[in-house]
Amino acid sequence: MNIQTLLNQRIQAAMVAAGASDTAQALVRQSAKVQFGDYQANGIMGAAKALKMNPRDFAQATLEKLDLSDLADKVEIAGPGFINIFLKNVWLSKELVQLRTSERLDVNHVEAPETVVVDYSAPNLAKEMHVGHLRSTVIGDAVVRTLEFFGHHVVRQNHVGDWGTQFGMLLAYMERLRADNTKISMALADLETFYRAAKTCFDEDEAFAARARELVVALQSGDEECLALWDEFINISMTHCEETYKMLGVSLERQHVMPESAYNDDLQNVINELKDQGLLQESNGAQCVFMEEFANKEGEITPIIVQKTGGGFLYATTDLAAVRFRQHTLNANRVLYFVDARQSLHFQQIFTLSRKAGFVKPETQLEHMPFGTVMGSDGKPFKTRSGGVAKLSSLLEEAQERAYQLVASKNPEMGEEELRNIGRVVGIASVKYADLSKNRTSDYVFNWDTMLSFEGNTAPYLLYAYSRVASIVKRSEIDVASLTGDISVEEPQERALAVKLCQFEEAIQQVANDGMPHFLCAYLYDLAGTFMTFYEACPILNAEDEVKHSRLQLALNTASTLKLGLSLLGIETLERM
Repeated sequence: MNIQTLLNQRIQAAMVAAGASDTAQALVRQSAKVQFGDYQANGIMGAAKALKMNPRDFAQATLEKLDLSDLADKVEIAGPGFINIFLKNVWLSKELVQLRTSERLDVNHVEAPETVVVDYSAPNLAKEMHVGHLRSTVIGDAVVRTLEFFGHHVVRQNHVGDWGTQFGMLLAYMERLRADNTKISMALADLETFYRAAKTCFDEDEAFAARARELVVALQSGDEECLALWDEFINISMTHCEETYKMLGVSLERQHVMPESAYNDDLQNVINELKDQGLLQESNGAQCVFMEEFANKEGEITPIIVQKTGGGFLYATTDLAAVRFRQHTLNANRVLYFVDARQSLHFQQIFTLSRKAGFVKPETQLEHMPFGTVMGSDGKPFKTRSGGVAKLSSLLEEAQERAYQLVASKNPEMGEEELRNIGRVVGIASVKYADLSKNRTSDYVFNWDTMLSFEGNTAPYLLYAYSRVASIVKRSEIDVASLTGDISVEEPQERALAVKLCQFEEAIQQVANDGMPHFLCAYLYDLAGTFMTFYEACPILNAEDEVKHSRLQLALNTASTLKLGLSLLGIETLERM
């Protein structure tokens, strides 16, 4: 049940019946303060202005056309024309019973499922995954899980970098190692070291650099020996990625990889189509597209270069081919790109050109989901202590060890195996949640003490909150299947918890609509805090049976909501911490 959507529909219909245009919006929001009700409609003023009416008069006319008697016991006009809605306790109680008996917490599948293609993670296979890949991977995965939960057909696309000039350098180095009878798989065990060694050879040895450039041409021309070497490199590199994905608990697998190289055979077709439509213009020997939309104040246009002077292709060409594939082969209704904010202009150009060239249908949504940078305490992009780029796998191993030490210090009597498992879950959850709980468009500072804290909006706090609720139910020694009947919401703290529980769908809808998991994180943090307030004010285990059963159902609903919410973020829960 999405209360916000229901109220928007009802109030908007009443506004239209009272004389507003069909496009008038009710703008229903959750109320910030209890005295303003549970929800507030803010669209009256805008509609009244369009009608040249006094807002309070139009609010009154709207109320005369509005019937919320089934779910609200008070609807009032406040201030200049806000409509405050106070939900009925009886209605809330019935909704809670629905939640209690529904595995999906009364969240329905969408009526019209879409095919949503999600481009996320996208590491460069020349190097191991580093901290810079964290945001795309975990934010993209949380959005994918949420879209699938709503019933959309989600196509994961891991657009890995496996093509281009740097691969000639790497192939030349592999060729040299093979000539020296060095086992390639051993050399590639540490991709970073391998890459640095190849780069040094490229920078310092002109013969090596010339051979590297030859191998790029040979690779892109389909040379069998080159492709065999390249395949070996890609397989070992992808295995590194898969190990990190498994540790991180994200749902990407090998079948979701759609690398840059997959589009190689289509790149000339992209050029031909742009040329046929008169969109190409030669500039210094390169093939470019100049679009008026991207002119600066002086009228100068930053072009999209789609083919270099020597005939080579660029990232833009590959991205245009990917758009065509996602539309015509995958039949996407919506394509989401989780790529950092520095690529914003690139994607604006790609999307605009894709529409001009007819590579996508007019109704297909192309959405860049930009994100900020993971920063160190010095305000610069996060590095290791030695000043290098932080490998993601090393970071995750350190997180698990730090969490293990923390939990072991608090639970000296706990067995080693359980401590290690708790350390694993808490460590990985802490890194993911620290990222997911921030607005993705903002930079954030990576700080171990903050992310592993049991206070504030952190993974340890939420995991502990869930385990505490679960332990309360367990200590009741009541068969949860036998807990039926009404759920009382008479006490203010019971009511506050009931309202918050009924708002779960609204939180996850924001994740699906806007690609913003921090809305769900904020909801779960508020829910945990609201439960703690309820638990302190409303005794559960020593209450009389009828009250105890009602409050245990509230606790069960809270546990179910926390568990499902965290799972949509890709975070495991623990029954004991």
